[in-house]
Amino acid sequence: MKYINRISFYSIATVIACGAALVSAQDVKDTQVLSHDEAYRRNLTIFNALTRELEENYVDSIRPEEAFKGAIEGMLATVDPYTEYYSYDDRESLERLTTGSYGGIGAFITSNGVATFISEPITGSPAFKAGLKPGDHILKVDSTDVSGFKSDAVSKLLRGQQGTTVNVRVSRPYVGADSILDFTLMREKVAEPPVPWSGVLNGNIGYVKLNQFVESSGPDVRAAIDSLKGNPEVKYMILDLRGNGGGLVESAIDILSNFLPKGTEVLRTKGKNSRNEKIYKTQRTPTVGETPLAVLIDGGSASASEITAGALQDLDRAVLIGSRSFGKGLVQGTRPLPYNALLKVTQGKYYLPSGRLLQALDYSHRNPDGSVARTPDSLTNVYRTRIGREVRDGGGLTPDSTIDWGNNSALIYGLIVGNHIFNYANKYAATHPAPADIATFTLSDEDFEEFASGIDAKNFKYDKLCNQIIDNLRQAAEAEGYMSPEVKASIDALEKQLDHDLKSDIYTKRPQIEEYLTEEIAARYWPGYGRARRELVNDKAVEMATKIFTTPGLYKKILSAQNDK
Repeated sequence: MKYINRISFYSIATVIACGAALVSAQDVKDTQVLSHDEAYRRNLTIFNALTRELEENYVDSIRPEEAFKGAIEGMLATVDPYTEYYSYDDRESLERLTTGSYGGIGAFITSNGVATFISEPITGSPAFKAGLKPGDHILKVDSTDVSGFKSDAVSKLLRGQQGTTVNVRVSRPYVGADSILDFTLMREKVAEPPVPWSGVLNGNIGYVKLNQFVESSGPDVRAAIDSLKGNPEVKYMILDLRGNGGGLVESAIDILSNFLPKGTEVLRTKGKNSRNEKIYKTQRTPTVGETPLAVLIDGGSASASEITAGALQDLDRAVLIGSRSFGKGLVQGTRPLPYNALLKVTQGKYYLPSGRLLQALDYSHRNPDGSVARTPDSLTNVYRTRIGREVRDGGGLTPDSTIDWGNNSALIYGLIVGNHIFNYANKYAATHPAPADIATFTLSDEDFEEFASGIDAKNFKYDKLCNQIIDNLRQAAEAEGYMSPEVKASIDALEKQLDHDLKSDIYTKRPQIEEYLTEEIAARYWPGYGRARRELVNDKAVEMATKIFTTPGLYKKILSAQNDK
């Protein structure tokens, strides 16, 4: 949803409340006993009257588009974050959510806060065919100087009706004097591929990465599975839903049809009354109905991802590996509004085959400050899978095998958000031939030294945990009266021992930093799939899946009632 300037709905409500002094005492008394429908009609009448009074009597002109859109957004904020209003001008963003396509040049872009760059062209897109490359600094779009624009503003200018042309000027780093390049591109209907990569891992594991649930997700996943099934070496399957925020329910059902018998109930959605209940069943004969299956999830797996993974868990068809999923059990649909506007509204809740609801947040019961608390584990309910394994509701999916992903340090976070890794990948690609193998290439000591030496320590700021702890210790000692000369000398000595310089810290974190560097570099040489493939090197979840598949009896043990927790 686009960011907009809004007049808070709560501010309007405050105006209404202040005007209540004009209402008779009888009217006030009546509002205390109104039914829901009566209260709705009365407040709507008041709102209509208020807007007329503002228009006729306010000293300056009211900006109706901004005012009413702000009021609408404010009202929707009282329900849940998934119920959204789309004006006619906003409908393209909703279409992109459902189809995965849009009119434009076909390139991901990124901003460093003061400028916007090409991040990665989509394979086969106008940007890809024209030769735009990661790291190209976008200077001009048609006649507009965008050299200091952020990505949202540049994106609006690059998108447009397919079949129209757009002129783009960029500055390309690391190519010498002729770094200013001009491109004329024909906008096309561009689709972000929902399956960035599929292939064979460890010789016998078929792997499919799915990034989103859009109209083409079902056919693309089926095509990937068919290709893998044709390899006689493939004995196992992995469906990777990590970071997949969901999308269309219908796509989830289509994908589930690859793994479950035709006619299997995989989902029920329930609305306000029985008329809104809908049952979803698989529609096709499964492609790989018996192949051992692992599904990878994490905290970014939500909505349709949870429907897919949850149904496979409840029906004991797959082992779930990773970390707890997001916990979105709400289903949205669209309703037409006047003047070609749309309302995307939460129409129901979805229930998995075991009967459980995964919704983690109850938006109908808010805290006094308006926040919504996550359902504590102690208040969740036990359900049973088809064969009797214990599963729970109310907080997302708990994997059968949990992975500790670890935490990034402040140093690595700073290297990523500061575009240091992004920039070095551009430099590396401009000065090195393509590596021979995407899965095995590494950085030489000289390459890593070049990266570490290229970061200006004076301008790179990050929070050092040890320094924070020492500062807290110093403050506590002073507050408690223990800061004697001897204690001060000891703290100063400890601080000196733990105060490493930036380059030393970079080398300490070299293994983790190299993972990000090689993934970013892979995206330069193998557009579209390089990053997704490289991310699987030393992947903890893939390693766990391999162990579960290849350890005799372990897969069946996990998917048995005897393994019930």
